[in-house]
Amino acid sequence: MARPDELTFVPLGGVGEIGMNLYLYGIGKGPQRSWLAVDLGVSFGDEEHLPGIDLIMADIAFLEKERKNLVGLVLTHAHEDHFGAILDLWPRLQCPIYATPFSAALFQAKCEAEREPPKIPVTVVPSGGRVDVGPFNVEFVPVAHSIPESHALAIRTTAGLVLHTGDWKIDRTPIIGAPTDEKRLRELGDEGVLALIGDSTNAVRDGCSPSESEVARTIAELVKAAKGRVAVTTFASNVGRLRAIADAAREAEREVVVVGRAMERLVQVARETGYFDGVQNFRSAEYYGHFPADKVLALCTGSQGEPRAALARIVNDDHPQVTLNRGDCVIFSSRTIPGNEKSVGRIINGLVELGVEVITDRTHLVHVSGHPRRDEMRELLSWVRPQLVIPVHGEALHLHEHAKLARAAGVPKVLICGNGDLVRLGPGDPSIIGEIPVGRLYKDGSILEQESSRAVVERRKMAFSGCVFIALALTDKGELADDPEVDLVGIPEKNANGEVLDDLVFEAVQATFETLPRARRRDPDAVAEAVRRAVRAAVNAEWGKKPLCFVHVLTV
Repeated sequence: MARPDELTFVPLGGVGEIGMNLYLYGIGKGPQRSWLAVDLGVSFGDEEHLPGIDLIMADIAFLEKERKNLVGLVLTHAHEDHFGAILDLWPRLQCPIYATPFSAALFQAKCEAEREPPKIPVTVVPSGGRVDVGPFNVEFVPVAHSIPESHALAIRTTAGLVLHTGDWKIDRTPIIGAPTDEKRLRELGDEGVLALIGDSTNAVRDGCSPSESEVARTIAELVKAAKGRVAVTTFASNVGRLRAIADAAREAEREVVVVGRAMERLVQVARETGYFDGVQNFRSAEYYGHFPADKVLALCTGSQGEPRAALARIVNDDHPQVTLNRGDCVIFSSRTIPGNEKSVGRIINGLVELGVEVITDRTHLVHVSGHPRRDEMRELLSWVRPQLVIPVHGEALHLHEHAKLARAAGVPKVLICGNGDLVRLGPGDPSIIGEIPVGRLYKDGSILEQESSRAVVERRKMAFSGCVFIALALTDKGELADDPEVDLVGIPEKNANGEVLDDLVFEAVQATFETLPRARRRDPDAVAEAVRRAVRAAVNAEWGKKPLCFVHVLTV
C-alpha cells in the first residue's frame, strides 16, 4: 500500500513577531513536495534602528529555489502585513495569486499608484468560495476583522484538513460585511480539523474584543458634540470604520473632506466594490476651507505619525489646504503600532500645543482591535475542535499564552515553532523535522537589500557615530602633494574643551602620515589603513565614539 502524503508547515515570517506574514504548506516529500504560500506581507522599518529602511520582508530565497513546486499564493486579506510585499517579491516567484474581490481591487489600486508596476494577474475567488491550487483545495471562510473580506482558509489535502485562521475576531455586529461564519466553522469541526494555525495577537487579553458597532456609537456622539472642526484619523483600510465616520458626519450635518492619498485610494476602492453603497459623496481637501468650522470633518491619513502623512503636515503647518486651531478636535480612531509611539507622541503633542482637543482610545472607545481576545479564542476552539494548534502571528509571549490557552481548552496537541521550522502536521505525531533558511530583506528606496548588506550595516553605524571622509594626494615619491582634505559628517564640531574636531582630525592625519616609513608611504592601501585607524582612535579619544572612516588616496 502506498504511503500517505506528508503534510508540512513552514513559517518564513510572522512567527515570533507581528507582521511580515509568509506561511508555506507542503504536501509530498523531498523534491516532489508541492508548496502553497499563504500571504506575503511586510513589516515597517524602525527609523531609530534601521535609518532609511521603509519596509522589511521575509527573505524568499528558499521559495525561489522551489519555484517550480510553488503552486500558488493565497491571500487571507489585504492588510500590508499580509500582502504588502507582493509588488516587490512576486516577480521572483511568478506564481498564481488567489484573492477575494476586495483584496484584488485594493491590490489593483496599489499597482496603479506605482510608476511602472509589474503586471501581476490575480485570480478572484468569491468570499466563501473554494478553489483547487495544485494538490490543495482552499476554501475562503469569512471572518470578521478590521478590513473587508478577511478570511480563514480551510486547506484540504490528502493528509487532512488545516484551518489557517488569518486575522480574525468574533464580531457579531460588524459595520460592514458578514460576521465570522460560526456555522461554517462548526461544520469544519464536524468534518475533522487536523491542525489549526492561529492568530495569537491578543492572546494576553481576557474577555472579548468590543464590536465595531460600539465604536461607531462613540464616534457619532463625539462628532455631534464637537463645536469646531473635527479631524479623524484611522487606518485607511478599515472601511467599516470609515463608513461609521461618514455616518457620524452626516448625522452632525458635516461634510467629509478626505485628506491624504492612501485614504483617497481606499475610499475609491470601497465605492467600486459596493462597501460604500449609500454613503454620501466626500469632498477633496481643496474644499476644506469653504465650510464653516462646525460643518466639516476631515478624514486624515497619519494615525501612526508618518512624517509625510496628512496629519503630520497639518501639525507642522505644511499642508496647503488644511489647518487646525484652538477649539478644534482630532480623534485618533486607531491604536499605535509598537515602534511608532514616539512618532505618534510628537503629533499629539503638536496638536495639544495648537490648542486642539485630542481624543484617543485611552479615554474613549474610539478603536477596537481586529484580533480575538482569549474568550473568542476559546470559542473558536470549541467550534473547530482541532487535533493540533500551532500559534502564529505574535511575539514570544503571545505564542506562549495562546499555546497555554489551547492546552487548557483540551486541544490534544499544541506545538510552538519559529520562522524556518519545518513542521510535520501529519501523518503521525506533529513535530519539527527540519529547518529552512530564513532571513530578511530590507527595502531601501527602490532597492531590496539583504539584512547583512553593506548599505544597511553602515547606515546603522553612521546614524550612531557619524562618518569621516579623508582625501590624500601623494606624489610618486611618497610625499603629500597638498594638504589633506577632511570632512566630518554627523560628528560634533568641538570637543568638551572647545577644540575644533576638524582640526584635531587634520593633525592626526598629518602626524600618522609623517610617522610612516617612506616605503609604506608609496603604498596607497597601507597609507589609507593607517590613517583610518588613527582617525577613528583620535575621534574616539575626544568624543567617545568611533565613526565610520573612509580614506581616499590618490597618486599624482
